Amino acid sequence: MSSKKRKRIIIALILLIFAALSAWGFTMQTVYYNVRTDKLTKQLRIVFISDLHNCFYGGTDQSAIIEEVRKNQPDIVIFGGDVIDQWGGTKYALNLISMLRQDYPCFYTPGNHEESRNDKEEFYNEVGKLCPVIMGDYEQVSINGQDIRIYGALDSIEWGKNKTQLEECFDTLDANYYNILIIHAPDQINFCLGRSENKYFDLILSGHAHGGQWRIPKILDQGLYAPDQGLFPSYTTGMYEYENTVHIISRGLAKPLRMILIPRIFNHPELSVITVGQ
Repeated sequence: MSSKKRKRIIIALILLIFAALSAWGFTMQTVYYNVRTDKLTKQLRIVFISDLHNCFYGGTDQSAIIEEVRKNQPDIVIFGGDVIDQWGGTKYALNLISMLRQDYPCFYTPGNHEESRNDKEEFYNEVGKLCPVIMGDYEQVSINGQDIRIYGALDSIEWGKNKTQLEECFDTLDANYYNILIIHAPDQINFCLGRSENKYFDLILSGHAHGGQWRIPKILDQGLYAPDQGLFPSYTTGMYEYENTVHIISRGLAKPLRMILIPRIFNHPELSVITVGQ
């Protein structure tokens, strides 16, 4: 075999492997988390959707996501930011929220991509017609006779808003409720942990890091790179337990076409299903 032909075969194999690994990132995976608490006597099931980036699954009607959500029968659906990009359309994200809110209470807190748009207020108004947009405050919902508070705060890294909004959330925290915080950037966790025995969030939900993009199980579990954290990030996926708080980070639903320069490798897009109970 000539050296030229050998080089062509090697290049073809490399491209084939790269294409196969990239294709891995188009397949949605449902990831299940179990969270224990003494505050709830009956189970609470949450579907957490983060970093959609206006992508769609199962066609533009979002049928694959909707079917998976219905299969898991959640009590509530939480949208954790970056449901759209900082540019481009909003149709597929709004379609998904519109469809799911017909069957489930839905709640939404923005991420960095929404905040970067010139038309963010118009988008927030559109979402607000479908479900609460939570920024610096909370919504209270009764599930199976249990009162739950859902808080939301924007990130502080780029805009300097999160600290104020987070302080506003802490001001109304009441340990008699099961308190959930939606905050897009996971590396903000140190600002979000409890300030006293009566001032803590029971569950914190984040996204933003996209699972670290390139992951190697057992070796590079948190991935190669994440926004704001840089190379070899610490908070990109999974469940973390602190003294009074559980922090769950979704890998999000953005597909490789939205991140063409850094496609997902060993890193399925994630739909998170969280069961909270004793």
